[in-house]
This record gives sequence, structure tokens and C-alpha cells, in this order.
Amino acid sequence: MSAIHIKYPALTFKAGRRALVHIRERGLRAGDIGTLPGAAGGPKPLGIQGLDLAIFGHLLPSAPRQRSLIGASIGAWRFASACLNDPIAGLRRLGELYTEQDFARGVTPAQVTQSCQRMLDDLLQGRDSEILANPNYRLNILAVKSHGALAFDGRATLGAGLSSVIASNLIGRSRLARHFERVILHDGRCAPPLDALTDFPSRCLPLHLDNLRQALLASGSIPMVMEGVRDIPGAGTGTYRDGGLLDYHLDLPYCGDDLVLYPHFTDKVIPGWFDKALPWRRGDATRLQNVLLMTPSPQYLATLPYGKLPDRGDFKRFIGDAPARKRYWYKAIAESQRLGDELLELIASGHLHERLQAL
Repeated sequence: MSAIHIKYPALTFKAGRRALVHIRERGLRAGDIGTLPGAAGGPKPLGIQGLDLAIFGHLLPSAPRQRSLIGASIGAWRFASACLNDPIAGLRRLGELYTEQDFARGVTPAQVTQSCQRMLDDLLQGRDSEILANPNYRLNILAVKSHGALAFDGRATLGAGLSSVIASNLIGRSRLARHFERVILHDGRCAPPLDALTDFPSRCLPLHLDNLRQALLASGSIPMVMEGVRDIPGAGTGTYRDGGLLDYHLDLPYCGDDLVLYPHFTDKVIPGWFDKALPWRRGDATRLQNVLLMTPSPQYLATLPYGKLPDRGDFKRFIGDAPARKRYWYKAIAESQRLGDELLELIASGHLHERLQAL
């Protein structure tokens, strides 16, 4: 069903200060979009797949140009899929592979890591070079290098390290610098789309065929759930983990004057993974002034099974009943076509600016 027949809006739009003025004056034009962020969040972005398909299948191809895609965890995997020669097939394949995963009670981090390695193999199928040679897209993958106890996968040691991180983060987000170093592995043809990073120790390193898969795996390696990735080629020795630990929703200083188009699964920008339970930690408006955030509306979410997008907790909720979880996830993926339809209709009609809220 086309979104025009839906009685309630499927999407919510929030714009930073400069993006708000830009879109109200000129509308949302594909040629003005220079950067796309992709947040960490487990399977939640599967529930906005329709947005990704509309953006990479219709909107961006209507005005080809160089664009930076920057993601952490599943955000990096989504954008790697979109950098394949057939982005629609890549994005659909990622959704299928993620949904078909299943874990028994008592699964170990080593087993989850092996499953994700197989998923990555099945997704790329030896086409890694397509990602790094894409004529229009430049991939940036966020990971963190872990210090101290966080460099080990033993449950007791790692658990103690994470407890220390939680305590440090409560005192101040800046104190996470003692635990993590931000690492951005990026397409060597273009620097990351960011101004100088001064909040945490950060390194920007080129992606190449020898480290692309390790970077993607590390970017999604959640502590206690997966093993860390060790000694990424070009990044040096050490243990590398989920980029969302520092940059959960990519509250980053985006550079330039281009619009930053942000298809997201929530209308909040939460700086780091450890800030999820801290309502006072929200994105910096000065960093996000060029951002257009588009997310499923509360009315749309209420129509989904269980009233929410898929999430990582579903593996436990449906343990022993994988078919029920898969039906739910595939339903959420299918329904998300409405999100993409509504976006394209609003752009074509010129009415998107009427729906804008301040971010």
C-alpha cells in the first residue's frame, strides 16, 4: 500500500539548525546530500530497511556524486552492503542473513563470532573490492581499540573492565578516553567527513582488502557477546571492538556545508552505548546542525508486532522458537517499505519541509 493512503505519518523528521533552514528554503534535493551516518543498534535497523532501499535505490542515484557513508556496528554493515555493485540486493541480503541467525541457550562469544564471520562471508561473497572501488560512495567504519582489562575476553576480567567503564562514564563521558581509542578505518580515496576529533584519542586509517572484513567484524563486536578482533592489519596490535561503545548514534562533528541525511531507528541521538540509560546525555546541536534525522513515527511503531522494531533482546525472548522471531522480523522488514514510500512521496510533492521539527 502506498504511504499516501496511510492516515497517519509513518516518518518523523527532525533537522539541525542549518538543515532546517536549507530544506525549508530549497526542499530536500539529492544533490545536496554529502554524508550519511549509520548508527549501531543490533537488528533495529532491519526495521527501517525500506528507508535504506528508497535512499540507495532511488534518491541518491537520481543525483550521483561522491558521498561519505560513516557507520558503527550494523550501520557499517548496512553501508558496506550499499557499496556493493547492486545496493538493493546487498541490503536485502543483509536483512535476510541477520534474520536467519539463531542462537541456542548458552551460546558462547566464540560461537557468536563464528556465526557473524559466516554471515559476513555470505554477504560479501568475495566482492570486497566492489566496496572499495564504488564510484560514488566512500565507506568509513568506526571501531574502538580497547585498553586494560577490556583488551581481554575472559568473562571475569572483561566484566570488571566494563564495570570500570560504567563508573567512569557516570562521572563524565570524557573519562572513557582511559578505556578506549576511537579508530576510523576509511576509504583511502577520501578522508572521513569530520572536523578535527578532540573528544577522544582518535586515529584515521585507510581501508584496504586486507583489513576490510576485520574492520567490519570489529565494528560490531559487542563485549561479552562477541570476541574482540585482534591486530587489525594497518591498525596495529591490540583488541578492537564495537564502534558504538564510543559512538552509538554518531554524535560527531560533520564537516562541510552538505546535508547529512540520517536514516535512524529512533528520534534521539545518544552519544555512546553507555549513555543509553542516561537521559541527560544527548547529541550536541552544534555538531548536528546539518543533519536531517528521519525515523519511524510513534504511530507507525504502534502498528508493528509487539509495537517496536526488532532488537537484540528478541533472541532471548524467542529462544526455542526461532520461527516466531523470524516471522516477526520479516514482517517488520516488509512493513518498512511504507517508510521508503513516504519519504519519496514527500520529496516528489515538495511537502517534506512541512513535517520538519527542530532536532
